[in-house]
Order: sequence, then C-alpha cells, then structure tokens
Amino acid sequence: MALEDLQKERIKKLKNIQRLGINPFPSKSSRRHEISIARKMMGKKVWVAGRIRSLRPHGKITFADIEDQTGKIQLLFRQDSLKGEKYDFLQNLDLGDFIECGGEVIKTQAREITVEIGDFSILAKTLRPLPSSWYGLKDVEERYRRRYVDMIMNPEIREILEKRSQIIAAIRDFLINKRGYIEVESPVLQPIYGGTRARPFKTYHNSLDTNFYLRISNELYLKRLIVGGFEKVFEIGHTFRNEGMDRMHNPEFTMLETMEAYADYNDNMNLVEEMFEYVARSVFKTTKLSYQGKMIDYKRPWIRASLVELFKKHTGVHLHEIDTLEKATKLAKKLGVEVKDYMTDGEILLEIFEKKCTDQLIQPTFVYNYPADFYPLAKRKEDNPKLVESFDIYVAGIEMGTNYSEQNDPQELRKAWLAEKKKAKAGNLEAQKLDEDFLQALEYGMPPTSGIGPGIDRWIMVMTDSPTIYDVIPFPMLRPEKRIKK
Repeated sequence: MALEDLQKERIKKLKNIQRLGINPFPSKSSRRHEISIARKMMGKKVWVAGRIRSLRPHGKITFADIEDQTGKIQLLFRQDSLKGEKYDFLQNLDLGDFIECGGEVIKTQAREITVEIGDFSILAKTLRPLPSSWYGLKDVEERYRRRYVDMIMNPEIREILEKRSQIIAAIRDFLINKRGYIEVESPVLQPIYGGTRARPFKTYHNSLDTNFYLRISNELYLKRLIVGGFEKVFEIGHTFRNEGMDRMHNPEFTMLETMEAYADYNDNMNLVEEMFEYVARSVFKTTKLSYQGKMIDYKRPWIRASLVELFKKHTGVHLHEIDTLEKATKLAKKLGVEVKDYMTDGEILLEIFEKKCTDQLIQPTFVYNYPADFYPLAKRKEDNPKLVESFDIYVAGIEMGTNYSEQNDPQELRKAWLAEKKKAKAGNLEAQKLDEDFLQALEYGMPPTSGIGPGIDRWIMVMTDSPTIYDVIPFPMLRPEKRIKK
C-alpha cells in the first residue's frame, strides 16, 4: 500500500477515536512504572506507557509490544477481561501509536514476561507509519535528516547519545571535583572572532546596527577571565566554523576549552591523559576501547613524540632542513601534498605532517613542538623560537585538539597578529584577526597560562566506535531539503 493510502487509513482511525468522544492526544499520562522496573514486578499490578512496536491479533486475544526509553515489554489483551467495547478499540491502533495500560505482570507459557491488560488508553495517534527497514538505507543522509526515525528504528543510536551525555558529565566531574576548575560561559556572539584560524558565520544586530560573528573559539574570553583573577576555568559549548563538511567536520560542534594559570603545556599533557583515562573508566569501566577494529588503551602514560622525530620517521626528511618556503613547496610537491599560495613554510610542513604522518598515530599520542608561524597565540620555545610550546592530541589517527602554553606578552602577540594580517591580504580567508581589546587585557597582565581545546564530538566518536561524528551529534547539519510544492 502506498504511503498516502496508509496515512489516509490512519486519519480514518483518528476520526473514529474522536467520534467515540476520546481525545487521541491527551496532555498527560498516568504512567507509574518504567518498563525496566515493571519487568521486575512479577505478580504485581503495574501501569506502563510507551510506543507500540508490534500488534499481533488472534481472535479474542491480542499480543502487543510497547517500548519506552528503558526497554520493551509484551502486552496481552483479552476480550473477556476488558470492559465494554474496549477490546474492539484495538482496531483503531497502529504500530507507532503511544498508549498507557495497566495490569498484572505474568509469564506466558513461552516464559515471556507480559502485562495482562485490565485497562488501557491512547496517548498519541500517529499519522505516519514507521518504515519497515531503515538502518541499511543507501541514502545515509535520509537517516540523518529524519534523525527522530533513526532513533526509533535503531536503539543503538540512542545508546550512543546516552553515552555522549555520560562522557560530558564525566568530563565535568573530573574538572570540577578532581581538579578544582570553575565552569563558565562566554559569548557566542562576538564582535571580533578569534582564538584560532577559521572562517566565521556572520550575523547582524539590528538595535546595535553592528555585525557580529558566531564564535569560532572561546579561548580569548577564557583568557580574559584569567586576567580578571580566575585561575582554573573551563567551558563546554558550541562552536561554529564556516568550513567544509565530512565525517570529521560539522559546522556546529562542541568543544571543551580550559585555561589554567601558572601551568604550561607539559602540565596540560598530564591533565589530558588523566582526564581521558578517568572518563573511560567512569563511563565504560575499562581503559581499553575498540575503534573500527583497533584496540585503543587510554591508560596513562601516553606516547609523547616531537613533530620533528615523527616527520623524519614518516617522510625520511629532517624538519629543520626545510628552512625556506621554496624547500617546503618542493617537498610538498614531491609528496603529493597540495600547497596554497598564502602558506608559509611552517604551514606547508604542518600540512605535509597531517597528510602523511598522522594516520599512523593509533594509540593515544601527544605530538609536541609545532612551527611558531602556525600558532600565533602560543608561547615560543626559549631554546628554539621557531617552535612553540604546543601539542596536539591524536587517537586512532584522528586529531582531537590543539593545546599550548599561552602567549601572554602583548607586544609579541601584536607582532604575530600583524603577520596574520599579511596572510589575510595574501588570500588566507582563515587568518586570525587582531583584537585590540584582548591586547589591552594582556597589558593589565596575565600570569603564565596554558589551555586545552579537545573536540568533544570526535572524542565521543572514538570512544563509542562510531565511524563519523554525524553518529554522535543528535542533529548534524545538512543541506536544506528541497520540497516539491503540491
């Protein structure tokens, strides 16, 4: 039967219910027991509610299964046990409808835990049938677009999203209760976007007659709090970057950002590995988790390797030998790595590293000491000013976040931002903006500070063995659907 015909049948049943004087969409349920609890109450009366997942009429008896967030249970309706024409009312029900019902919990001859129904009522009549199959759709985008159907048809999707909540709760618990951090909130709408390199989303404020930007990072505002006297702050929030989309990138994503005074990037390596291990133990009760067939162990200590040694290992070239733009460009061409006109030699080397080396970093790894011209907000190393005190987190070959000792010298930061301005003029649409207010804040003094910025979605993706971040974001961004006007 065509979808339109099925919908007509359901609307017909809806009108039947209304003619009986019954509200098919009541405002409240009288549910007293979740299904997982009811299943343990053998021989007792329960009142449960949920979505109908199967209906199996057999003359004077009908079996059904209903499901709530906690589980599924079988129902048994008997014509001789229901008052008046209540049994006949079952003809108005369809798969997907929500009902509530009460009765005694028994076991059938097939040893199935069942509620023998004494009374029931409808809670919501569905007008659109659930698909017979869903998970194996070739058009995966349709699953993400109808995410609510995806969750109904595939309980494992809901389980991943439940794990997401547990992971974020464990992060908060670790930072607040184990490390003494304070959770804060910073502006999402910002007059100057900053904190990293990215293209922003632009919007307009009518009353102020001013352009604003959705934040690409909350880093600069957390540093302002350090200037103001806070010593350990963090934020878990949404960040927006106007960039391409793939299994690792969604334009709206969730980030954890921390700032800690009197700490450097070595302290934050310890913080990160301790936090990841704590989360794994708290949520999964183990430090060993599988990701796409590879066993990942989050137990400390993690691997620590410099960018220089990894670059040499995987390209056969010593990083410091490539000390000019010409040499870097030539090496990139040799290795088949695309170079853009505005790139510096350090940026080209970093692009080579990301394309040729990182997929080998399976176990949790800190890659440290990056080229200074790529991280203008990071502190330069005293023994080698061409490098900064920075590290990236890699797990299963996936970059999980950039972290560094923060540049707290306003004059040095101004020089770095002026260099970024030149890159913007050369065509780099992601170059950082000079922020005079932040420079003024630094002029009031910021102590030695270090922060971390792991992406929460990728973190959850790897810990839940999900192949794409779209599986761990409840509603990922998609191209607007084109609808045909009738």
